Amino acid sequence: MSESVVEAPQEARAVRGGAVAFIFVTILLDMFALGMIMPILPKLVESFVDNDTASAARIFGLFGTAWALMQFFFSPILGGLSDRFGRRPVVLLSNFGLALDYVLMALAPSLIWLFVGRVISGITSASISTAFAYIADVTPPERRAAVFGKIGVAFGAGFILGPAIGGLLGGMNPRLPFWVAAGLSFANTLYGLLILPESLPRDRRSPFRWKSANPLGALHLLRSDRVLAGLSVVTFVAQLAHVVLPSTFVLYATYRYGWDATTVGLTLAMVGICAMAVQGAAIEPIVRRFGERRALLLGLGCGAVGFLIFGAAPNGPLFWLGIPVMALWGVAGAATQALMTHSVAPDQQGQLQGATSSVQSVSQLVGPFLFTLTFSYFIGAQAPLKLPGAPFLLASALLVLALVIAARTLSRRAAVRSA
Repeated sequence: MSESVVEAPQEARAVRGGAVAFIFVTILLDMFALGMIMPILPKLVESFVDNDTASAARIFGLFGTAWALMQFFFSPILGGLSDRFGRRPVVLLSNFGLALDYVLMALAPSLIWLFVGRVISGITSASISTAFAYIADVTPPERRAAVFGKIGVAFGAGFILGPAIGGLLGGMNPRLPFWVAAGLSFANTLYGLLILPESLPRDRRSPFRWKSANPLGALHLLRSDRVLAGLSVVTFVAQLAHVVLPSTFVLYATYRYGWDATTVGLTLAMVGICAMAVQGAAIEPIVRRFGERRALLLGLGCGAVGFLIFGAAPNGPLFWLGIPVMALWGVAGAATQALMTHSVAPDQQGQLQGATSSVQSVSQLVGPFLFTLTFSYFIGAQAPLKLPGAPFLLASALLVLALVIAARTLSRRAAVRSA
């Protein structure tokens, strides 16, 4: 048993239960706030460019890339700081910064200020990796996939209410969702000040080193083990595919199906409901029945099929049929997280999560341009054929590639263990 779980049983259960509850609420409120602005932000960008959808797609892609660039630089820094000073101060300061950022975006008078808001959001949102390190601190290795799955319920729950309410509020005033999001983030900070215990004891902290806290240094940890490196590539490719949803979904649904903000919000809420059902009820029995390796492959396969349905669906109802299939992709994320945490020491969990977030950030740097330019090209006059679903078909192909890499990586791991 790892040192991180050698505690007095009653104390460990109390800390673990309270920690998981807080992290659940923290991510729930963060995702609820983020979900509220998702249906509105692309349309707000569009309003600054005279409702030119193709131009808005390109600008929104730039916004997404800037957000990811901040994640790339600051995730390993925050991970290293949390390994040195503890998880609590990093999570609380990031929540407070996110609240201030929503205020800035609510007041933004131009695209430049809106862009500045997205940059700050990328910095403050980097604390999600610290939240996952918190869970790794207080959860035994054999339970991590299930707990990561249950924490994933917060992502789904946030997207159930967030987009639906954001769409309704945005219909009244496009700035209102930002004000409500700011209020939720302030409330989340106050909740943490009153409730959140520290998860990393002083005797298990490690010094902060810029050498390992910079993005390239953090990635060195992922190269230290062949299986860890392979799973990092899987994470990169899968996250690259995932970027198609936040970068093009709103514009795609509006262009192809003629949906308004309310319909877009309700569709995203449907995505959240299905994701929450999988994360909360399906991951633990699937991992228990098939193991983490097969659960990872199953999840990637379902994601590939789901994106194929999204890209090929000629109408809204057929698009909706792909949502429950896509939701099963969530099994892959929890299994990957658990497999990676098994490969590092307790005092490296923050560094691992920061490095993983940097990998994801690289995909988010590339993804917005890749998918928005693909979408813009295939709806433009220069396209050889009109194919608005092209970004989703590309995402499906990427998940097939991730599945192949994962199968080869984990078969190598099994061969090493049996040798």
